[in-house]
Amino acid sequence: MNIMRKIRKKAKTEEIDYLFLMDCLSSYKQPRDKLTTLLKNHQLIRVKKGLYIFGKEYQQRLYSLEVLANLIYGPSYISFEYALAYYNLIPETVLRVTSACAKRIKHFRTPVGEFMYYYVSLQKFPSGITWKSIDEHTHFLIATKEKALADYLARIKTFANQEDLLLYLIEGMRIESKNLFSLKSSLVDEIAYAYQNKNVTLLCDILKK
Repeated sequence: MNIMRKIRKKAKTEEIDYLFLMDCLSSYKQPRDKLTTLLKNHQLIRVKKGLYIFGKEYQQRLYSLEVLANLIYGPSYISFEYALAYYNLIPETVLRVTSACAKRIKHFRTPVGEFMYYYVSLQKFPSGITWKSIDEHTHFLIATKEKALADYLARIKTFANQEDLLLYLIEGMRIESKNLFSLKSSLVDEIAYAYQNKNVTLLCDILKK
């Protein structure tokens, strides 16, 4: 069997790692040399060291930017602008995948796009994160709508009062009022308690009205 067909048959996901490939190529005397050949032939694409996706010829579905974001740098979860666009809370298309992580800020430019990671302390990390499934084998961590907005607001300038923040949300970010007030105030309250950030607290107060 063609080695790429063997790898494709064995792989459960479009996103694969170095150890998986070394296991698939273990019958070769120089498995790393064979991997280099597969990369040169664009049968596999190296996203970053140790992380790969299938080339177009062997893709069964489009790779997931969200899954890759979780794998590139972690522990992390999708958040900020990218998550807000994912949930259609903001109208803009966000091309750079933004995530929160418990480590220092990092920026990756890869063959499949840009990935930005912003620091969030361990105290703030757990509240409001959810799993999304692409299929039975493929999942990724992403902030809820409430968490994504809180993460974003905690990273920008501090607003003086509820009125200024509400104006920014509606006019500046162009979040529709019905979508804003459909957010779960109880979850924002939980997040605000962990964040101790004025903007997030103001958001919580706005939603409770």
